[in-house]
Amino acid sequence: MVLPDCHLFPGCLLPLYIFEERYRKMLVESLGTNRIFCIGNKCGDSESDISPCSTAGLVRACVRQDDGTSHLLLLGLQRIRFLDWLQERPYRIARIEPIVSIPGDAARLQQMKDEVLALFAEHGEGATQLRDTLAENDNLELVADVLSYHFTRCPTLQQKLLSEASVERRFETIIEALKKHRPSAK
Repeated sequence: MVLPDCHLFPGCLLPLYIFEERYRKMLVESLGTNRIFCIGNKCGDSESDISPCSTAGLVRACVRQDDGTSHLLLLGLQRIRFLDWLQERPYRIARIEPIVSIPGDAARLQQMKDEVLALFAEHGEGATQLRDTLAENDNLELVADVLSYHFTRCPTLQQKLLSEASVERRFETIIEALKKHRPSAK
């Protein structure tokens, strides 16, 4: 499914409303097989301008409406890279490969997690609640992905984070962005 400025990260949920006929067909096929599809991010003016990296998502819930539209929740499973297009109509089908994450040094990642969560807490009460939940999570890659998904709605930054295999560089990018966009002192 190709959407402008839409990114799904592993471990995150993306609500979608399926109304176009081609995506209704895609959803029927997906639900009849492995329940997995990707969101391709349109990154240019042409229909063929699609970012090379995405996330394979699993349809966790789907409610079909009487008019044929559907509401669904897509759970991000795995970063992927589009290799080539096997089909373009009525909807795209791609040959993909997984993007294998590079974890990095555990002690360094823990320090970066602590730093990013402290910075993230400066962004309001909702951010504090999310920070407290993430502080209890030992999966450092998941923490980086959840922060990437929830912190920014900047499509360029999200695509950069989604394309990055190194968990350490993901944390560095998030820290840099949080420092740059600190709320004003009151």
